[in-house]
Amino acid sequence: MWIIPNGLLLPDKQLGCSFIIFALLLCGTGCSSSYLTTVPADLTKRVNHALSFPQIKESADSYKGTVVMLGGHILAAKRLQDSTQLTVLQLPLIDDQEPTLDLTQSQGRFLAIQQEFLDPATVPAGTKVTIIGEVSGIQTQSLDETTYDYPVLIIKHLKVWPQVSVDSFAYPPYYGYPPFYPYPFAYPFYGPRGRFYPYWYW
Repeated sequence: MWIIPNGLLLPDKQLGCSFIIFALLLCGTGCSSSYLTTVPADLTKRVNHALSFPQIKESADSYKGTVVMLGGHILAAKRLQDSTQLTVLQLPLIDDQEPTLDLTQSQGRFLAIQQEFLDPATVPAGTKVTIIGEVSGIQTQSLDETTYDYPVLIIKHLKVWPQVSVDSFAYPPYYGYPPFYPYPFAYPFYGPRGRFYPYWYW
């Protein structure tokens, strides 16, 4: 039996259950912070989720002033005279509005303009971003040996997602296998920085 401050007696099991429930509630509160909770509520309400990227790309001038949310992969970032321009490879948004890693799902490119100071070094090529922005039209620029019509967004909120290091996927070999256990021959070993070690290296 346990005595709690209000004088009630709780059996061990009941106290244990109460503690577990409290811990789960505390964990749920800590884990509930999603990307959209970091966005001002008035801006979130203005986002038109029904407007797709192909529609914007097809007729950006028709949607001027519309606030949308797009995700993507930074291709380039450069400072202009009074802003920073991001060239973004569009990617579908998945869990917590984070862009997918699968570049083959892209439906095109767009430009995102940050009117406040943004150092291009903080968003190098390969950075994943989610952007809430206002459609401002189309801008035609050269792309390799041709031209490309880029939909343009004026950034209202920019989320930069942390980059995943290749080292985080590396794992050491396991030497506890029995002499004739088949797994060492079934799975190759990728060492530090993703270096491949063939089966016979073992």
